[in-house]
Amino acid sequence: MAGAGNSTEPDYDAQRIVFVTGPSGAGRSTAINVLEDLGFEAIDNLPLSLLPRLLSGPAHDRPLVLGLDTRNRDFSADAVIESLTSLEGMVGVRPDLVYIDCRPDVLLQRFSETRRRHPLAPAGSPAEGIEREMDLLMPIRARADVLIDTSEMTPHELRSEIDRHFRAEGGSQMAISISSFSYKRGLPRGLDMVLDCRFLQNPHWEKSLRPLDGRAPEVAAFVADDPRFSDFHDKVLSLLETLLPAYSEEGKAHFSVGLGCTGGRHRSVACAEKLSRALVNGGWRVSIRHRELDRDPLEPRRS
Repeated sequence: MAGAGNSTEPDYDAQRIVFVTGPSGAGRSTAINVLEDLGFEAIDNLPLSLLPRLLSGPAHDRPLVLGLDTRNRDFSADAVIESLTSLEGMVGVRPDLVYIDCRPDVLLQRFSETRRRHPLAPAGSPAEGIEREMDLLMPIRARADVLIDTSEMTPHELRSEIDRHFRAEGGSQMAISISSFSYKRGLPRGLDMVLDCRFLQNPHWEKSLRPLDGRAPEVAAFVADDPRFSDFHDKVLSLLETLLPAYSEEGKAHFSVGLGCTGGRHRSVACAEKLSRALVNGGWRVSIRHRELDRDPLEPRRS
């Protein structure tokens, strides 16, 4: 992930317009849906020739997200870049380009798994369409203000990344996200704070608890029975209660905390659940997710 764009202070009173594009199968539709959930008015597959008419109408009381699809008849890299350049020169308009990227080999795997035809090669192989689309989008990718590579992301992780960039923009309450994870699969992206729960007693070695996860009362009680747990939880909570108001005053829109253990199913989940409840009780807006449980096809998805 990389950010570009202007270094000047953004004008939060300006009309917010976010363009979202990227290769087919990378997650463009997911990104648009997340922005719509965040309060943006979404218009997908808008022909660029209609953009001036859209902006010449009545003022919009919500920020706009415009999905750009290579299948549009008037789509071209030059037209997209010219539209962005034109908007950047307009007073009272704040445009951004979000590019959802993905490696060609991962895109090919996704098309193979879904048995979809690539829109730019309906009669050929997906590989041909992927290569053609990548070439078409290359100049737009270089122009992106926000670049997100979904090659190693689940849809839930993409939602979290979009949320991190755009939620609470303009001064509303800072959003807090709490994540549990397994160290075996590496750290989640975009964490501001990482806490290691592997020092706590492990429910994995209890046969009756092994099939459960940290959301189960029996597992949560087992983890909480560790004499070191209470002190750990209280000190982490106290630290966050000191840091979060300060970060919020500095204008930070999102703060992400990750709690990890060996398997990402028991200790980290139990700790994340308890910490989330404590922060909610303290008046913070908190989202919680459990990466390893989200990746388990037998587990229900939970936001």
